[in-house]
Amino acid sequence: MNDVHNELTSLFREVLENDDIVLTNETTANDIDEWDSINHIYLVVEIEKHFGIKFTSAQILEWKNVGEMLDAIKEKKQ
Repeated sequence: MNDVHNELTSLFREVLENDDIVLTNETTANDIDEWDSINHIYLVVEIEKHFGIKFTSAQILEWKNVGEMLDAIKEKKQ
């Protein structure tokens, strides 16, 4: 696992208040009970703050799973 993946996992655990969350590239909101539409917004806000990046609504809507989130974060950090 890389640093970005570990940091994202920590953010998910913090925002969703569940220390048992394990993320894979294939993880979707359907896999995590606490990951609803409201918490998705909180996750995006925390990701943007933590990594010092911003996403457009269109970019966020394209994400189908954690792997796509990770790709977007890595791309923005470059």
